[in-house]
Amino acid sequence: MHALFGTLPVLAIAAVAMALPGGSAIARDVMPVAVSAPHERLLPLQGGRNFRDLGGYRTTDGRQVKWGLLFRSGSMHGLTDSDYAYLHRRGIQVVCDFRDVRERREEAVRWPQGSAPRVLSEDYQLDLASFMPTGNPKGWTAEQARQAMRNSYPQMLVTFKSQYRRMFAELLAGNAPLAFNCSAGKDRTGVAAALLLTALAVPRATVIDDYLLTNRYLDAEKLMSGNGKGGPANPLAGIPPAAAQAMMAADRSYIEAALKVLDSHKGGPDGWFRDEMGLSTIDLAKLRRMYVA
Repeated sequence: MHALFGTLPVLAIAAVAMALPGGSAIARDVMPVAVSAPHERLLPLQGGRNFRDLGGYRTTDGRQVKWGLLFRSGSMHGLTDSDYAYLHRRGIQVVCDFRDVRERREEAVRWPQGSAPRVLSEDYQLDLASFMPTGNPKGWTAEQARQAMRNSYPQMLVTFKSQYRRMFAELLAGNAPLAFNCSAGKDRTGVAAALLLTALAVPRATVIDDYLLTNRYLDAEKLMSGNGKGGPANPLAGIPPAAAQAMMAADRSYIEAALKVLDSHKGGPDGWFRDEMGLSTIDLAKLRRMYVA
């Protein structure tokens, strides 16, 4: 049974560094890529899945996250030639693909030669057994599914720790514009976005609002229907509709369960970033200088 971490299908139910032009990326603030106004949060892609710009969010000191540098997404396997050209114009340098080996094989992304970003991924097998409700899936209730999701989010902070650390390391090195994705762009990606926005001093309410936008921008019904002949089967087939919908939803209690881990850590979120992501106070200040204006 596959279905968690909001990255269905299956989880859907995840090289030489490219420095910025002009010298060391680490020593330079990142300059935002020009974006036509008004800014669009959901990118105008023909084959995109929940592909969004994290720019424009206000921080606690009244500044805002720069547009055109930080992107979150679901699987990019449906991108068209015009989509690839569009993203190339946007200057995407790095993609952190949180999907596992099977997900990447079943929904392969074929970037055009000569314009492909550096894609970072880990070869692992996603095991969702410990994150699912107990008992016969045919008898799962919506509340059982929601509780399983709430339990899974804090575990993602551990399971995907190395991938989240690498994302932050790339950003500290100035390797942006950067996009990160899983399959649906909801769970693994949702946690990553919440961590990133929190590190940039975006207020908690805004962090949660960004997470909830998946309910607007992800076509969960289409995702659950499978991808047709030759594609992954519906990972939630056989599960009662209410339980399946609870797993596919972006529920504020899910992301709050992950953020509670940061809040309860010694030293709060800053202490968690130091101990778990290896980000010092100086590193956090540098990230805000680079990606907040």
